[in-house]
Amino acid sequence: MVLTSEDKFFGRMGGMDAVDPIISAYEVDFYYGEFKALNQISMEILPQKVTAMIGPSGCGKSTFLRCLNRMNDTIPGAHTTGAILLNGEDINAPGVNLTALRQRVGMVFQKPNPFPQSVYDNIAFGPRVLGLTTGQAELNAVVEHSLRQAALWDEVKDHLHGEALALSLGQQQRLCIARVLAVQPEVILMDEPCSALDPIATEHVEILIDDLVKDYTIVIVTHNMQQAARVSDFTGFFWLGELVEFQPTPELFTTPKMELTETYITGRMG
Repeated sequence: MVLTSEDKFFGRMGGMDAVDPIISAYEVDFYYGEFKALNQISMEILPQKVTAMIGPSGCGKSTFLRCLNRMNDTIPGAHTTGAILLNGEDINAPGVNLTALRQRVGMVFQKPNPFPQSVYDNIAFGPRVLGLTTGQAELNAVVEHSLRQAALWDEVKDHLHGEALALSLGQQQRLCIARVLAVQPEVILMDEPCSALDPIATEHVEILIDDLVKDYTIVIVTHNMQQAARVSDFTGFFWLGELVEFQPTPELFTTPKMELTETYITGRMG
């Protein structure tokens, strides 16, 4: 279901009590030069919920995810129209501090990308640069807390000054999640965070998502529909740059409103 102007607010959908969204996107178009990659995307993301975006490769889901913290700004000729609000503030307004925005809306990428430094320095980097701690003891506490939140502390506590690149891929991805957590985000964006991981490492990340959503809002792009069904509260189905349907996850997978959605999730195309 594409949200209409009369029914944009997610709290009005399905008879749910109204909840103020943490992110509101209204009629978002995105262009790579003259190529229009997103068309009139409207979606509201609720706090402390997991929102998944599914669809075939090239359908616009990762492009939209990167609009939410303006990562697309690094692409020459790219531009966005429409509105994206973070707690009511337009993130595309002139003068927005991108460093502050990306602190509030952190991102975990498809492939683990730890810095070629120690485990400790990977986590300490953000708090040091942003001045979030006032001394070594406080920084140590942030590093430990972030690694505990990412369910990694027990595995690395005796090797904090060892190279992060020596960790397994699954550990590296949880380290990257801990690195995001260390700067106290409000929202965590995850762009296919398990696609490079084996099933056991994937399970670790999914368990972690289930734990983190108690304190954070999570938006995940995944090519794995079973993963979306397992981890998310709400799911949006993208097709050719459009948001075809956006529903609570159980409804989208069991009683989709759009024929195109049903055709996709039943494997008859895509």
